Amino acid sequence: MFHFKDGSVHDEMVVYSQRNVFTLQSYHLVQRGPAFLEDTEISLERASGKYHVKTRARKDGREDVLDGTLDLPLDVYNGMVLTTVKNLSGGAGETVHMVAFTPAPKLIQLEFVPAGDHKILVGGSEKSATHYVLKPILGIWRKLFASLLGRMPPDNHVWIITADVPAFVMFEGPLYMNGPAWRIEQTSPRWQE
Repeated sequence: MFHFKDGSVHDEMVVYSQRNVFTLQSYHLVQRGPAFLEDTEISLERASGKYHVKTRARKDGREDVLDGTLDLPLDVYNGMVLTTVKNLSGGAGETVHMVAFTPAPKLIQLEFVPAGDHKILVGGSEKSATHYVLKPILGIWRKLFASLLGRMPPDNHVWIITADVPAFVMFEGPLYMNGPAWRIEQTSPRWQE
């Protein structure tokens, strides 16, 4: 959960099981306030496949509601991408699924691509953080329509310490479609100069 100085809230919650693989059970996202283009509430349940999307436009207050069902593959990782990246073998890549709410839900693939290591300082110790680029894979037709409509999702970036106990270092990317790229990072570790 993130609370912004302007009163905006980003509240994302996921329930998942961990039996040999991570499996999303339920997902809930609330984004409201001036930091976002519209107020949004999204829920998704694996057991029933049901989704619910409610948006309220900031400009005119118009509210839209979408309800339906989706068949979810086992590797849908909404709300737990960082957990999944932290559990990759050092330097390994992976391709998983995400449900992109645009606002209608679309099942897409997300590729985790290792993009090199960066030296950081944790306390007085030098560690190595692996940089992963998270690349949405849309397919030819979706990519064409997304680029024509100006809705091409950007790559996101995550840095993870992969030695010993995996740990989150930093994330850069938007928190919503066509949103600004934000940086989320810990106060420690520090980037080595």
